[in-house]
Formats: sequence, C-alpha cells, structure tokens
Amino acid sequence: MARGELRIFLGAAPGVGKTYSMLEEGRTQQSAGVDVVVGIALDHGRAQTKALLTGLEVIAPVEREYRGGTFPEMDVAAVLARKPAIALVDEYAHSNVPGGENAKRWQDVEAILDAGINVYSTVNVQHLESLADVVESVTGVRQQESVPDAVVRRASQIELVDITPELLRLRMSEGNIYATDKVDAALANYFRLGNLTALRELALLWLADRVEEGLAAYRLANGIVESWPTRERVVVGLTGGPEGQVLIRRAARILSRVSGGEILAVHVRRSDGVAWESAHDLEVQRQLVTDLGGTFHSVGGDDAGAALLEFARSVDATQLVVGTSRRRPLNRLLNGPGVGAKVVRESGDIDVHMVTHQFGGHGVKASRRGDLGRRRVVLGFVMAIVLPAVLQFFLSSSWGTSLTLAMLLQFTGAIAVALVGGLWPAVVAALWSSLLLNFFSTPPVGTLTISDRDNLLALLVFLVVSAAVAVVVDRSARRSKIAAQAGAEAATLSELARGLLASTDTVQVFLEQLREHFALRAVALLRRTDSSNGHGNGWTVLSSAGDSPATSPEQADNVEEVSDSLTLVLSGRVLPASDRRLLAAFGAHVMAMEQRTQLDQTLADNLRLAEGNTMRTAVLRAVSHDLRTPLAGIKLAISSLRQEDISFAVEEEAELLKTVEDYADRLNSLVDNLLDMSRLSSDTVNPLLGPVTWLEVIPGALRGVAGAEIRLELPPNMPAVQADAGMLERVLANIIENAVKYAPDSEVLLVGSVGGTGSATIAGHPASELRIIDRGRGVAEAETLAMFAPFQRLDDVAHPSESRTGVGLGLAVAKGFTEAMGGVLAAEKTPGGGLTMVVRLPLATGIREGGGSDPALRRRFP
Repeated sequence: MARGELRIFLGAAPGVGKTYSMLEEGRTQQSAGVDVVVGIALDHGRAQTKALLTGLEVIAPVEREYRGGTFPEMDVAAVLARKPAIALVDEYAHSNVPGGENAKRWQDVEAILDAGINVYSTVNVQHLESLADVVESVTGVRQQESVPDAVVRRASQIELVDITPELLRLRMSEGNIYATDKVDAALANYFRLGNLTALRELALLWLADRVEEGLAAYRLANGIVESWPTRERVVVGLTGGPEGQVLIRRAARILSRVSGGEILAVHVRRSDGVAWESAHDLEVQRQLVTDLGGTFHSVGGDDAGAALLEFARSVDATQLVVGTSRRRPLNRLLNGPGVGAKVVRESGDIDVHMVTHQFGGHGVKASRRGDLGRRRVVLGFVMAIVLPAVLQFFLSSSWGTSLTLAMLLQFTGAIAVALVGGLWPAVVAALWSSLLLNFFSTPPVGTLTISDRDNLLALLVFLVVSAAVAVVVDRSARRSKIAAQAGAEAATLSELARGLLASTDTVQVFLEQLREHFALRAVALLRRTDSSNGHGNGWTVLSSAGDSPATSPEQADNVEEVSDSLTLVLSGRVLPASDRRLLAAFGAHVMAMEQRTQLDQTLADNLRLAEGNTMRTAVLRAVSHDLRTPLAGIKLAISSLRQEDISFAVEEEAELLKTVEDYADRLNSLVDNLLDMSRLSSDTVNPLLGPVTWLEVIPGALRGVAGAEIRLELPPNMPAVQADAGMLERVLANIIENAVKYAPDSEVLLVGSVGGTGSATIAGHPASELRIIDRGRGVAEAETLAMFAPFQRLDDVAHPSESRTGVGLGLAVAKGFTEAMGGVLAAEKTPGGGLTMVVRLPLATGIREGGGSDPALRRRFP
C-alpha cells in the first residue's frame, strides 16, 4: 500500500487564514469528485470558517475529560475506518489530551498517512521546534506545543498562507480572529506590528530553505551540475595563511550590498600542505566568519582550485573570493600561476574576486615534512662520490671495460645513493658515474672523447634514466617518511584526545608530555596580563615543566599562540617546520583543557550555589515551621499561666510547665543541630579524642527519649573507643531519637560488639561498634544515601506534601561527627523488617581503668 501524501498550510501567526485555505482546498477537491472528510477542524467562533465546513463530511470528534474539562480530539480510528482519499486535519502541532494512543496530533497524522490516506493540515511557524527559542525572544511567549522540523519537511507540499501584518491587525480589530473582549490585549502584546513582521520574516526564510532543499533534490535527480543561484552566496577560499581575514572582510563588504545572503568560508587541505599554514590563523578566521554570520567549512583535495570550485557549485555560490597568489615569480613560472588563475579560468557562471593583499608574491614553501634529514643527505653526497669510484675500480680489476656491465653496476649505485640521500646526491652520482663510464669503459678508453655515436646515446640515456629513477626513489623515500610521521602524529593526537576525554590529565602533566615529546628543556603556559602600571613584563606563568622556563615570549625559542590571552612558550631548541603542525594541535589541546577547567569551576560554583540555596531554603523552613511551632506552644502556655482571671489546678499548671519545658528542649535540639551542621560545613569541627566507653555516653543520649522502650546489650570486658565524649553522645542521641520517632510501637535495641577482624574493623584496625536496631518500616535501599543528606527527612521524597517535625539534620550531624572522630556510620536492613544503624569507632589507644571483669550488661530502660 502506497503511503499517503501530506500537504501543509503554513502561517506566520494565528488568523492568517490557514484553516480557511485548507477547507477551501478541500471543497475544491470535493467538487472535482474526490472523497474528502474533515478529521478535525475547529472554527474558533469564526463565521467564515464555519460556513466552509457546511457541506463537508465531518468525523465526529472524541470527547475526553481532563482536569475537570471536556476537550474534543480527532477520532483516528473512525478516520481510518472511513478511509477517504483526503482527510482535513487542523492544528498539526496540537498536543492531544491524555488518554489517546499518541501524545501529538502529528503522530495521529502519521498513522493516517501510513494507511494510504492523503492529509491536509495546518501549522504556525512558532510551533516549529527549531524556531521556538527565536519566537520566544521576539514575542516573549514560550510555545508549549511544537513539532519537529524534520516531520514538517517530509510533507509533499508546503504552502505559505501569507497576509501583511497591517491587514492581519485589521482583521483582529474587526473581531474576525479573537473575541471582542480579547482584541485590545492581543493587539498590544502578541499581535504588535513588530512581532508580526518578524514572524512573517521567519516563515519566509524557513520556507526558502525548504525550497532550496527541493531544488537540490531536483538537480541531483536530473544530473544537473551547473549552479542555480537562488540567493546571494559568497564563498571565500582560505589557504590557512594570514591573508584569510582580509578575504573574509572583503566578502562581508560585498554581501552588505544585498539582503538575505550568506558567507561560506572554505579551507582546502592539500596533501602536500603549506609550510607555514597556521592552525591559530585558521581558528581566528573561523571565529571571524562565525561572528559575521557565516559558516566555516574544510574540504580535502590535491587540486585546491578544483576542490574550491566543486564546493562552490555544490552550495550554488554566486561569487568566489580568493587572494592573489603568494608564489614568487620563479615558482609561478615552474608550477603555474596559482589557484586563483585556475579558479578564474574554470569558474563558469560564478563571479570571481581576486583580492590583493600584503602577502602576495612573498612565497609559498613546499612542505618539508618529508625531509630526509641532514645526516642522510650528507651521507648521500659522500656515497655519490665514493660508490661510483669503488664500483668502477671493482669492474676494471675483475671484468675489464664492458660498457653494458659497467652501466648496470653504476645504475645500481645511483639507486642506492637515491635511497640514502634523496634526489640531489643521486643526480651527482649519475653525473659522476657518466664521467667514469666515459673515461674507463667507452672507446677510446682513457680519454673523455667518445668516438661512437651509439655509445654517446647510451651514456645520455643512462644519465636521464638514472636521474628519473632517482626522482622516483626520492619521492618514495620522502613519502614513506611522511607516512611514518603522520602515523606518529596520529598516535600522539589520539593520546591527547584520550587524555582530554578521560579528564585525567592536568595542565602540568600535559606540559611535561609536551616537553618530553619534543625533547625540550622547558615548556610554560603564559597568560597575558596588564602591564600598564609598570609592574611585571605583561605575562603570568600559569604552569610550567622543566628547568628555567621562559617567563615571556621574548625569552623562548618557540612560541605558539593558543588564544588571545594564552601562549605556549618552549625553550631548548628551535623546532623544525615539520613539528609546527603538531605543536598547533598541542596548543588546541591546551585551550580545550583550559575551557574544561573553566567549565568544571563553573559547575562547582553552580553546585555550591545550589547547595547554599538548599541550605537557605531549609533554614527558612526551620524558622518558619520548626521554630515557630515550639515558640507558639511556649507562648500559649505562658500566656495561659499569666491570666489572672483563671485559676489552674496544680496538675494543670504542672502540665503547662511541662509543655514549656518540652518545647524548649525541642528548640534547644534544633538550634544545636543547626550550629553543628554549620560547624561541619565550614570544617571547624575539632574533636577532643580520648578513651570513652559506650556505657559512659548512652545514659546521656537517652535523656531526650524518656518513656521509650529501649533495651541495651553490651558484652563483658568491652574496651573503650577513641572518641570525643560530647560528640559521641550527640551522635547516639540523634540516632536513638530517630529510631523512636519512626518506630514508636516497637522496642529499640542497642547491641555492642568488638572485633579484631571482619566487619568490626576500620582500615584493617580493630574497632568497636554499637548497633541501634528498630522494628519500624525501614528505609528503601535506594534512599539510604539520601537519608544522610542535610535537611532530608525519611518521607521527603515519597510524600513531600506531608507535614512533619524536624528539619532533617539529625543523621547528617551524626554522620559528620562520627567521621570527624575517625569512625563510620552506616545503615543496614534489620532482618524481619526495620532499620539498623551501625556506629563503628576505633578502639582506644590508651589503657582505661575499671570495668575489667564486669559481667555482660543487659539493661532495660522504661
């Protein structure tokens, strides 16, 4: 079954006539005998739209209830069952009321299209997902409904329903769009003339891009390669040299004469490269073209002119901007006039601007990345002199003056010289071998005279072939070295990328890697500073590696600008041109690390601010509720006692005074926890550690839970722990109070134990632990970590709306104090249900008197 086709009626704003145009087209198709039904179309009280619905078959909508209201939605199943030729579906970007199969109406439309039914639909430009933020910045209204651009672009036809902003405002003022009571507000806000003009421009530009996509598809399908310019496009050819900024600015001036054009800067990377092509210059040029509203592209190709023209034609460029050649006159004579001349010659219908600049004619050096090295070249020249003579001596002493054999041996020697020293030593070897062959093997022997023309031709052929083979061998050797260098560079760049992605390398480590890779004495990263006050040299060393790093670019042997403010300086030796490209990659890596550091710092600052906001919110909550409630109870009790016209019995007075005391204890506990949390947050907790037994601190910790059923089980001969008695009492008090609060109907059990190995250890050292066990409802494993967070109460996540006492600081303070004393506070599930809190502390280092032979302690507190 063939999929149906989608036709979109696009509008810049509500009221331009999208629905009207869709219904009108539906009536036209119906008059032509096409089966048309209305899937859903709302008239919004507009009489003209309502009149167009008359005579069209309308599928009854499905009524869905949502938040106390009833809303009509399209009955997709009824449309599919009816199976018309065309279905009219209004508001393509509409969000369906919950309860249907799809969340969005455009997904309903997809189901209808899959059934082979053609669909006409409507959408406003503000509902296109890519334009949502732009529309919000223009109108100040955030659109809640959106549709992906890719879905809309799949439509077979997109028709713009367009009227002028002035006419749209007139229709609004006449009440043809909104109800009369909403007209004034709409005209003063969303339907302002500036808003409507901007929305109309957005719709036209978006649709223009859609038209160009269709044009490109048509040209591709029909094999059309000629440029079909539909708007002004200026392509700037960049070589990576410093003249790029001049070319980009010239292109911007050319484009400023027209509206709706665009700049595309393209850098062609040639395989042989340019010796002083600068990655920093390219990055600056990329930023410049972006600031001017253009785009930066990079393409590859050995023929820069052909690659540039191919790119220009692929984007339907109307104009090309290139710089005059940097080749010197002799270079132009040997290698041609340059890229610009070829572009002009083969540009066809694309206008070409040749821009002069200060770097023209100053020379372009061929890449030296394949240089064989000075030692190999010197050795090649030595071999070029010595090897032919040795071969000739060996030939003369063993085989006589055979010219054929001599030529073969000397030809082999020339190839060997080319393999070692490259082209020029091989040429010298070929010339020297020719002279030796002439003198020793060509009649008359012993002179440089050649009597036979055949021998003369043979020697000339030998010389030419030797030189040609030397060229081939030289190129092969150089390309082999280039490949090896490229492999090494690729491995280095891969390692740099790995370090950046893993976020493990620091700037210091990176600079040390850079120093080791290039075998330098020192490397430093400098930041430009303000030296107008006369202090310093204008640079600050951010990080360095090696001995005696340079403190300014003037002191360094190599300088690589990373950004406008950051510079890499390298000392020890001057790097060859072959290493400059890799150095630029190191510089880019430094910039990425600096940006990552700044992002990490920003993230840390944001997290700190978020934590501070959480702290302030929780404190305000404590002040507003947990402080106010006890204060209100105290005030009420005291006010009652002070009333002179009411006499209270002794029992009533005692009850009111007990109320004051209880609320005062709550306030005291709350303030203590707030102060303790403040000390923990500011790292000002300094425990006074010494030998403390559990029995010393447990009675004080139980003062706040009088009346609770608590059972204590401590083994005999239980040694002391290394702790601060006051802090340990607070730890136990907070934990026991929590257990009693959340397990009010069960017994709380305190069990002590000592162990030298196993679980009762801290970092492998013997420890003692106290388990506070309750039989309450327990805590889910996923909430265990959150339970120790400040201002976190047990059910804050599951039941945030419920009202509870306390601010959720008890366990946070207990954990902080335990860790400050070198211990561990953990939570475990109680077998059979409930929660077990484990306080584990190291055994005391000193000897404590008493309690040596006490029997096992089992005590029940009422």
